[in-house]
Amino acid sequence: MTTALMIQGTGSHVGKSVLTAALCRIFREDGIAAAPFKPQNMALNSFVTEEGHEIGRAQAMQAEAAGLKPHVDMNPILLKPESDKGSQVIIQGKVYGRMMAAEYHRFKGEAKRFVKESFDRLAAGYKLVVIEGAGSPAEVNLRENDIANMGTAKMVDAPVILVGDIDRGGVFAALVGTLELLEEGERKRVKGFIINKFRGDVSLLEPGLDFLEEKTGLPVLGVVPMFSGIYVEEEDGVALDNSVQEAATADNVDIVVIRLPRISNFTDFDPLATEESVNLRYINEGEPIGKTDVIILPGTKNTLADLRYLREAGYDEEIKGHLAGGGFLIGVCGGYQMLGESISDPQGAEEGGSMEGLGYLKIKTVMKEEKRTVQVEAAGTNKGALPFEAGSIKGYEIHMGESFYTGGTKPLFDVTSRNGEAAMTCDGAASVDGRTWGTYIHGIFDNDEFRTSFLQSVAKKKGINFGGKGTSSFLERKEEGFKKLADHVRCHVDMDKIYDIAGLSQDALS
Repeated sequence: MTTALMIQGTGSHVGKSVLTAALCRIFREDGIAAAPFKPQNMALNSFVTEEGHEIGRAQAMQAEAAGLKPHVDMNPILLKPESDKGSQVIIQGKVYGRMMAAEYHRFKGEAKRFVKESFDRLAAGYKLVVIEGAGSPAEVNLRENDIANMGTAKMVDAPVILVGDIDRGGVFAALVGTLELLEEGERKRVKGFIINKFRGDVSLLEPGLDFLEEKTGLPVLGVVPMFSGIYVEEEDGVALDNSVQEAATADNVDIVVIRLPRISNFTDFDPLATEESVNLRYINEGEPIGKTDVIILPGTKNTLADLRYLREAGYDEEIKGHLAGGGFLIGVCGGYQMLGESISDPQGAEEGGSMEGLGYLKIKTVMKEEKRTVQVEAAGTNKGALPFEAGSIKGYEIHMGESFYTGGTKPLFDVTSRNGEAAMTCDGAASVDGRTWGTYIHGIFDNDEFRTSFLQSVAKKKGINFGGKGTSSFLERKEEGFKKLADHVRCHVDMDKIYDIAGLSQDALS
């Protein structure tokens, strides 16, 4: 019999995704077949499964923690914001349509069946489904037809653990206040609390913990300290607000990512950040790029709008100066499209209209309504497009547009497979000198040989030795992060009580 356990939070970015990943890894280590599940995710970070379905990147990360291949049923509904009031709605891996907030709110009653279908399929294959909520369950204006939090908990009869972020301050008010705003039946589902991101001496917190338990009649299942030195993928760009930005140094490869307003899949650059001899910085609006070795234009949910932002912020002129000084310029997905000669959107896939690109690559892009979501395998071409050996590449594509070569440019890769089927196409483009290049392939820097060759070429140009982790596997670094995360959470939460809440106490003892 499958059981379910739901992790909800007092708000966004309190650590639900990371704690869900930690529990998935702990259950895996304990021999419990557990799968992650997030009924509704709102994020611009996404992933493509082997079947060509798009899901939230966080659920792909949680699947890896659980030792599973990411599957579309782990995130049946993904909302990708296009504006402050509207989103692209992806259901069970494919674009369903574009909806304004009020329209989607009315649609949720229908969306429940997709959530239930996906949950039931997961439940048929696993002993435990670990469900992650979204935002807060106490949003009383969104309670009708809720599928993100208590609506799903009720639908699948899941007990709930409520997580609060003490680093933000006001954690006791947030936990008690959340309970107060729940309906009686919803409150009964909450079985305990986890206080997350704690700094300091836990003994000083004990009076507050005693108050919380006495006030609510519920146990504090753990106080999880803030951690450092453990690599775990972040769910969305909010994490960049608190990222540590270090100045460029002469003995490191310095890389700048321009944080576009609609940046997507920023985790593409995590493998670079985990290299010891790389300094990776995100540049926010109003901040100068300054001197750097590499500028990266990342993916975006709206290429035209973010290209306009680049120009209004003056970054196009800084990029021109950077290239004149011998620097490298890279574009991934939407960033790749920006590097071309033009972008047109005749069908209004984003916002309609057309715009001149930055003009560094001889490609033209036409936006189309149909989104391409595929896993790809590719190999560097033998045409010498890059000043280093590209090797074999694995990654995935998520984009609305199609780019066409206009002559004089060199493709980067020969694509040999899309979603496991043989293919004979090209991807990417490079300038004549190879210092400017772009690609549609997300996850390109996850490939150890490619990443190392690229960084060595930049270091050589700078006149330094690349002293990073070299050809060490990024996959190994992720596995190390999951293990350390699981150990960290085990040390600070009562897993016996969590097993009991999940109805698995006998399994744990056997």
